[in-house]
Amino acid sequence: MNGAESLVSTLVDQGVDICFANPGTSEMHFLAALENPRMRSVLCLFEGVATGAADGWYRMRDTPASTLLHLGPGLANGLANIHNAKRAASGMVNIIGEHSSAHLKYDPPLTSDIEGLARPLSHWVRRADSAPAIAWDAAQAVAVASEHPGKIATLILPGDASWQEAGAPVLPPKTAPGRKPGSADNADNARKAPNAARIDHIARVLRSGEPTLIILANKATRGDALERAGRVAAATGARLGSQFFTARIERGAGRVPIERIPYAVAQATAFLKPFKHLITVETREPVAFFSYPDQPSLLKAEGTLVHPLVEADEDSALAFEMLLDALGARNVAPVVQQRVQTAVPSGALNPLSIAHALAAAIPAHAIVVDESLTTGRESMGHTMGAQPHDLINNMGGSIGYSTPVATGAALACPDRRVFCMVGDGSAMYTIQSLWTQAREGLNVTTIIFANNSYAILKAEYSNMGAGVPGARALSMIDIDRPRIDWLAMATSMGVPSVAVETAESFHQALVDSVREPGPRLIEVRL
Repeated sequence: MNGAESLVSTLVDQGVDICFANPGTSEMHFLAALENPRMRSVLCLFEGVATGAADGWYRMRDTPASTLLHLGPGLANGLANIHNAKRAASGMVNIIGEHSSAHLKYDPPLTSDIEGLARPLSHWVRRADSAPAIAWDAAQAVAVASEHPGKIATLILPGDASWQEAGAPVLPPKTAPGRKPGSADNADNARKAPNAARIDHIARVLRSGEPTLIILANKATRGDALERAGRVAAATGARLGSQFFTARIERGAGRVPIERIPYAVAQATAFLKPFKHLITVETREPVAFFSYPDQPSLLKAEGTLVHPLVEADEDSALAFEMLLDALGARNVAPVVQQRVQTAVPSGALNPLSIAHALAAAIPAHAIVVDESLTTGRESMGHTMGAQPHDLINNMGGSIGYSTPVATGAALACPDRRVFCMVGDGSAMYTIQSLWTQAREGLNVTTIIFANNSYAILKAEYSNMGAGVPGARALSMIDIDRPRIDWLAMATSMGVPSVAVETAESFHQALVDSVREPGPRLIEVRL
């Protein structure tokens, strides 16, 4: 067994059984090792698709995927979506090929500081020094990526370590990720329990009857944690909210509803103004996405108190169970969202009719990946009563995340339809995702909102107080010269497509896309 084979074998033994790959010459032995039948390999035509797909896989599976990237430039191409994954607390194991140790001293053209590129967006970085050590390194990488919250682990694989004989795998003892094997502080990899005194403090805040918003994030927006949060809200009159961007929310009919803090500063501050207390769960207090002249960075009102209930590395489901005990509210039932039958809209396409079309068409247990920016901002409020579904948002703000994340989510949940909502400007960053979706036969409906501009930037131009954009400024925002042919783009990558110009045709296209397996693209012409 050579080093590459040892690496792949260890990854699958540790539960990482999919690799999103964009390989180069240095990774040929790893590529050969992917013949291991227990490892699924998925080819991506751009590194940002590979890293984004690994993010989507984690968000739906809660287990890390691996990526294979080619040297420093390949890693650099994937960094934007590694940034988004890190902000979403997604676990990921990145394998970065490197020149052989003997070749590096000659400074060949692709030489770069891979560690320097990886470290700012990785929680753990290691260079495999030898083939026999690779199994140990791989096991530690998976352990780090599997922590709560999920983490980014980057393992650099020199060519000689890949092709040399590895011998029998040597693995570290079971240990808390990130700690040295054999150290005295070894511990179970369970999520940390929250501090009991903190639970008692939050119970007193909730008993006060003062207006309170509980802000949920990460694992608290789904499963047992969300259901228990709903019981706390029902027992105390507190409201449940989330940041505008959240990694994954279980929502729709039958789920505990969560209010969304608005994106724009003025609306967000108005929304938060009535609350005397903000209780944070796996997140921090709300902050504006950008800095604007003469507007606040922190969105809470003066005098509002912020109380952490659950820190990022703690168990939110356990915290709410403890809080229910402290409140004597174990038998209180949560209020759940009722099904709202939305009529199929007709007429012109606009944010409201688009939202209504989505609400009427979302199939049960769909996954909605949202990067619609301006056009889709109405959608989330109007789909609260749709069929039960999961919503995924862009936590890091680097655009071009949605089509790769949708790809990974579809691979993670092959029996569920994914609706990917994306603006035309954002879609161009990682449009290669369509090719992977076609190759893998993935159930993804990609919805392109084609307004032929970076519409979000037109709004931000005004928000920043930059005045009215002139001709040159507009030329940097509009993308209509030449106009992108989305149907031809989809056809070239093997994805059936249709263009729609009315609300009723949009709804029909959504319904049609669900009837047959495989990917579809809908161009919504605005």
